[in-house]
Amino acid sequence: MAEDALIPISRALISVADKTGIVELGRFLAARGVEILSTGGTAKALRDAGIKVKDVAQHTGFPEMMGGRVKTLHPHIHGAILARRDNAQDQEALDALGIGAIDLVAVNLYPFEQTVAKGAGAAEVIENIDIGGPTLIRAAAKNFAAVTVIADPADTAAVIKEMEANGGATTLGLRHRLAATAFARIAHYDAAIDGWFAGQSETGFPDRIAFGGTLKEILRYGENPHQRAALYLDPADRSPGPARAEQSQGKALSFNNLADADAAFALVAELARPAIAIIKHANPCGAALGNDLHQAYVRALASDPESAFGGIVAANQPIDARTAEAIVKIFVEVVIAPALDDDARRVLAAKKNLRVLTTGAIDDAAQAGMTVRSVAGGYLLQSRDTGAVQAGDLKTVTRKKPSDDEMRDLLFAFTIAKHVKSNAIVFAKGGATVGIGAGQMSRVDSTRMAVIKAQAAAAAAGEGMSRAKGAVAASDAFYPFPDALLAAAEAGVGAVIQPGGSIRDADVIEAADGAGIAMVFTGMRHFRH
Repeated sequence: MAEDALIPISRALISVADKTGIVELGRFLAARGVEILSTGGTAKALRDAGIKVKDVAQHTGFPEMMGGRVKTLHPHIHGAILARRDNAQDQEALDALGIGAIDLVAVNLYPFEQTVAKGAGAAEVIENIDIGGPTLIRAAAKNFAAVTVIADPADTAAVIKEMEANGGATTLGLRHRLAATAFARIAHYDAAIDGWFAGQSETGFPDRIAFGGTLKEILRYGENPHQRAALYLDPADRSPGPARAEQSQGKALSFNNLADADAAFALVAELARPAIAIIKHANPCGAALGNDLHQAYVRALASDPESAFGGIVAANQPIDARTAEAIVKIFVEVVIAPALDDDARRVLAAKKNLRVLTTGAIDDAAQAGMTVRSVAGGYLLQSRDTGAVQAGDLKTVTRKKPSDDEMRDLLFAFTIAKHVKSNAIVFAKGGATVGIGAGQMSRVDSTRMAVIKAQAAAAAAGEGMSRAKGAVAASDAFYPFPDALLAAAEAGVGAVIQPGGSIRDADVIEAADGAGIAMVFTGMRHFRH
């Protein structure tokens, strides 16, 4: 078949769950004398629009059965789609059985992903596993040399345009492109089903696994200009965050913007409202609670005002004008929040390059699911770190007990540490970070970094005493030796929270007692790599 082969459309099969644009397609085809075969709700929608339709059951001579579960699984349908137009035996078979060829298949699938996303029960989810639709799409896509397949309503306009330009025919180039789209859609659909079944298993890790995503946009580049990058959406994951956020202004989002905004929003979503987190290179440089969002922002910024320059600001409640006015006083790359009030939008709009994202309400279940990371030759999967500790989970292991204020700060600091690259040390006081040490090979070095940051924050605020004085410290993992704990104590930290579990716990507890500070164990660590 020639590369530019034109195949006229004489008969079409239309059977869709998503009826977007289907009436327009039906009218276009009917006006050109194309015979339309259809089923169920699609046939009704077309007839209601005054379009002549032939039921598939009438065409095949076999009725729909099992409540519509079996409609199109018939040789008169699949033979008509799969027959090769340049194969004499195929054509003889069609003629012998009186089967007319089908030239266009417009089919989309039951809303499996959407059904899972809304939290439907197993019975409803299973009923939304499409069988006939994928079979029709695969058959049409396989025979793209002769058959035009529309598996995505967005492609309808391209088919109409080509038929108008070519006397009712389509080109091989378009059919090839539509076939690729169709196979990708089927693969994605099957991956979603696979993912749901994997989630029902005891381990969540089946012998085989598939991933699926829909391209949202191609990004300017990856982490660096010589790397390519794109953003894909998982239709089954409707979690609020930067991937699905509405961007109301600013430059296009970069790979790093998206990664950092995701880290920022994940952190602030765990904090009591109102709260602000400021992220730089995937690490928080400041996070704070406040009586209102403006106060939370001022306190978060004060944690490390130098590092906040060019960072990402995340809020866990709608941003007001006063908070927006404070944010625009420095250069930030992205602001992400559940919503903005009208006055805040006007304030932020003055910074035209500032990227502003709104996510909708924060969902407490948004942190569920799996994370995926590629390694050479494979993938690493793990459940998200949804672990959290409450005051009742903590075990005081020192003679000195934390005060009520210290206990609140310890829990706050440990929550922040969960979002800091390991090794992680977080100093906090009064519901705000005052020094963070991130991503160091030694826990002692992370502690020293937190001390330096606390001193710098005090200097920036014109304070004469380091903000580590009277603060608490959180460590994402146990102290293997007393050295890092003693470094925090020497800086003025009065209480420490850590997982415990080291073979040298007794030495660390003894060091804490000797330094006169309180220490609690969580029994849970939060490595973040």
